[in-house]
This record gives sequence, structure tokens and C-alpha cells, in this order.
Amino acid sequence: MKFGYIATIALVALVAIVGFAAADRLPNATPENQVFSVDTVIDATGAVDDKSTMSWVIANPGAIPTGILGAGQSISDVTYKDAILTNGGKLAENKNFDFNSKNQGSGLYNIESQKVLTYASTEGAHLVGEEEYTLSVAGNYANADNNIRCVFSTLNGSILPAFCNIVSAKSSLVNVNSAQVSTKGQIRAVAETADVPAGLNYQIAVTPDANSGSGFAEGTVKTVFAGSIMEARDGGDDNYARNGANGGATATWNKTSATNSWKDNTEVTGGIKTLQKAFTYQSGFRV
Repeated sequence: MKFGYIATIALVALVAIVGFAAADRLPNATPENQVFSVDTVIDATGAVDDKSTMSWVIANPGAIPTGILGAGQSISDVTYKDAILTNGGKLAENKNFDFNSKNQGSGLYNIESQKVLTYASTEGAHLVGEEEYTLSVAGNYANADNNIRCVFSTLNGSILPAFCNIVSAKSSLVNVNSAQVSTKGQIRAVAETADVPAGLNYQIAVTPDANSGSGFAEGTVKTVFAGSIMEARDGGDDNYARNGANGGATATWNKTSATNSWKDNTEVTGGIKTLQKAFTYQSGFRV
């Protein structure tokens, strides 16, 4: 079966704050930072097994909590996975992975990865692969005075409410016989101040191998983009002054005021002329 398929999607979560409502508040970087890169170039005929994984958890202030977050505390939990496996055929791959644990501003990222691969089957061989990015950020209430850089952004005594958000982007390649695949992923998980939003971006494009002569990529491609959002409200300055500091029953900084969940699935099997998917997520007090 031969057919063409074009799909493009952009999901953007934007939270604009006037008098403060709710959004992600990223933890700060630790005093010691890590920066590293892994570059991979493969041009081979035969079996190939290439895997990359990373898990990163960071909390602020204090140590990584084992239970409920303390007042003013936030935590980011990041995972990255990428795997390619062939049992033969011709594979050309160029992959770059960069990590920087420092505080990042808007438009900058802690994790950035790019990959381009071309595969052609020989003697019945095929390629399978999977790539996944997950960003989970949670925080208890905090005083806005210590978290917002601009003095015009907040009133004295304003409270940033609790939240618990998780988003993910995943792609799978199944029994691919011929294709060119390019992907790009980015995650921002730490920042100096709360006016820098959390971020996760992912893009994938599947096109024919120019040397195949068929005009189609052949195999199965799947993508899953998902998110689960839980947000509270600040409850107002007076409410916090009367009740919040003492854990009063009417304080709302730890009461669920909004939930939002989404999931986007795409699966294409057969001859693929074009498949493009893009996922963009931001959540913060300034986006």
C-alpha cells in the first residue's frame, strides 16, 4: 500500500499572570554545575545498537524531598531516552546531545538534542527505534517577593500557589525498511527566578530516503504527546495572612483550582511521503 501523509501539530500551554494565578515555578540550579555533550556519527552496513538515557532530578531549596514538598520548595524531574536498533541494512546517523545544568533564561534550555538518520534495508533487515522526553515540575506555595526579578511584577506579600505538572513527547519507529528521520528536542527545567517558564519542545520529520528511488519511506511511525496539569490559586493576600501561614482550612494555595490534561496520538503505516509533528509547551508566570 502506498499513500502520502502530512501531519503538523503545535500544542502550546501559556499561562499569563495578572495579580498572580498559577503556573510552573522552576527550582534554582545548584552552586556546582555540569556541562557535557555527546556526539555520535555512524555510517555502517550491518547490525547497529545505539542507546542514550538520562535522568535528572533537582529541588530547591534544600535536598530532594522524599515526601510532601515543604513551603517554598519546587522540584523538576527530567528523563530522556533514545534508542536505535537494526539487524542489518545500511544506517547513517548523526546525533548531538547537549546538557547544561545552569539556570536558563527564556529561549534557552538545559537539554538540547538533534538527530538525523537515513536507513535502507538489505536482505530483509529492518530498523526499530524510540525517543522520549518527559518533564515533571511540582511546587508548594512560595512568597512572590523572593521569586520574581522585576519589582513592578508583584505586590508585596503576594503568594505563588502550589502546582503539579507533567508533560511528555515520544516517537517510535517500528519495522522501518527505508526512511530519513530527523528529530529535535529541548527541555528547560531550572531557572533563577519564577518569571522564566518551564519548557519542552519536540519535533519529528519522516521523509523518503533520497537514494531509495521509491519516493516513500516504508514502515510504521508513532508519536504520542501528553500532559497533565494541576494548579492552585494564591487565595489573596488577606486570606494568606489570616489562614495560610497557620494552615487554615480556607487557604487555597494548596487546593486544586484547575486541571488540564491532553493526549495526541498519531500512527502511520505503509508508504509515507511526509510526516511532520511538532510539540511546544511552556508554563510559567511570564511566557
